[in-house]
Amino acid sequence: MARSKLKLIPLGGLSEIGKNMLLLEYENDILIIDVGLMFPGEEMLGIDLVIPDINYLMDKKDKIRGIVVTHGHEDHIGALPYILPQLNVPIYATCLTSGMIRVKLKERKALADAKLNVVSPGEQITLGAFNVEFFPVCHSVPDAAGLIINTPVGVVVHSGDFKLDYTPVYGRPTDLSRLSQVGAQGVLLLLSDSTYAELPGYTPSEKVVGETLDHIMGDAPGRVIVTTFSSLVSRVQQVINAAAKHGRRVFIVGRSMNDTVRMALELGYIQAPDGILGRIDEARGLPHNKVVFVTTGSQGEPTSALVRMANRAHPNVNIHSGDTIVISATPIPGNEAVVNRTVDNLFKQGARVLYDKVAQVHVHGHGSQEELKLLLTLVKPKFFMPIHGEYRHLSLHAKLAESVGIPKDNTFVLEDGDILSLTAESARKDGKVSSGNVYVDGLSVGDIGGVVLRNRRMLSKDGIVVAIIAVNRQTGKLVGRPDIVTRGFVDTREFKEMIDESRDLLAKVLDHSSPRATEWSFVNAKVRDTLDKFYYERTRLRPMILPFMVKV
Repeated sequence: MARSKLKLIPLGGLSEIGKNMLLLEYENDILIIDVGLMFPGEEMLGIDLVIPDINYLMDKKDKIRGIVVTHGHEDHIGALPYILPQLNVPIYATCLTSGMIRVKLKERKALADAKLNVVSPGEQITLGAFNVEFFPVCHSVPDAAGLIINTPVGVVVHSGDFKLDYTPVYGRPTDLSRLSQVGAQGVLLLLSDSTYAELPGYTPSEKVVGETLDHIMGDAPGRVIVTTFSSLVSRVQQVINAAAKHGRRVFIVGRSMNDTVRMALELGYIQAPDGILGRIDEARGLPHNKVVFVTTGSQGEPTSALVRMANRAHPNVNIHSGDTIVISATPIPGNEAVVNRTVDNLFKQGARVLYDKVAQVHVHGHGSQEELKLLLTLVKPKFFMPIHGEYRHLSLHAKLAESVGIPKDNTFVLEDGDILSLTAESARKDGKVSSGNVYVDGLSVGDIGGVVLRNRRMLSKDGIVVAIIAVNRQTGKLVGRPDIVTRGFVDTREFKEMIDESRDLLAKVLDHSSPRATEWSFVNAKVRDTLDKFYYERTRLRPMILPFMVKV
């Protein structure tokens, strides 16, 4: 029996939705599963994206045998352009997933050195101590896979993001026969998707959405605008099918949507009859009831095509009364307010808007409770670790495991950075590694830390006050009254007297400390303390105070 232990270390995706990244480590071999990003929360002011912290891997680069990717969603591939340049190891993924990774890397100009390997479902690859088999699972993107990983201590099954849809739009349903086969042979550990562990029952089939889109296109008096994730290739196929049936032409709007559709057409994952897809300028001459637009913007992203249409700022498409807009996605948790604002703006322009609360225009890609229980029953793992979800999802999934007979002590609810150590007989939590958020802000990756975010929060709460102090270069004496400029603090017209009073107070305080007036650290502290106390007493606000000294 192997004496060494297998270590599982999540660097992202546990206690959060997104940023999925999991390490398997055995002796001198490390396998990485998924490298995803997360959209920033409201408190992360100005941040564009959040990616996993890979500090733990920086001195172990020579041990990494490869990155295995389960499917092509942002929360599983989105951090690759930022992390690959630091690790530069081979990537293994199915055909469409590889195409999506290529589009992603090309966008960020990180494709040149990438070592992308295409793996077919059912195929096995050996990466150091790990033998990895991809098996098909059904999700909201074609070519999604789960993983059967043979390790020196036993078999680990990773479900990927999955649901049990027996009538998928594209590709095969989740391969339950292979899972029950592996379950019969003995599985040491199951890692399973927890996103919808709160929902009872089963997740509806994608087929339902196809039927809804068919009715919408048949009944809509004018143009139909469908918005969804650019990676939801099967939804684009459903739109093309419904449009073809009702004699409409389809126009793709938005760069990321165009890139993905072009790639999926080339690889054969989207089938389009001749002449149905057109260039956006060709839509102008067509009757409104012959037009369908497919666009991004289902999450209310400020620069996306739908949001620009809602704000009357899109160069090619204006919303008309009589348009039917279909939002075929559910808002990512935390994004609801932004999406609602977009929907309101579209209603204001006379459009009819259909979204998940009023029509079955979207089904999610994750299994509900009964599907999660079925997977647990088929795989029959010795140990179980719920993955992919916020803490409540993981906890509820652990309860489901208990309900189908997996002992409570054999289930491990981990958070990012926790280590699970396994032998053929035992499993236990075993310490923690550094893990956290790395912020992408404009062109900078990881340069923005807690201090900058704290400053941004202060600025957004109570504004800023700049105190400009002029001192004589020779004598160090104050020259005139200090000047005060404020932004986002108070209305300077209404509070003119208070601002003037604070200028007089500063002049008085600084004049009394004459010999040391030119020592910047002294002046800086004095100005901050004086103004902070004065403004708080008057307004109960604490603006950020920036003293600024000019020598004249």
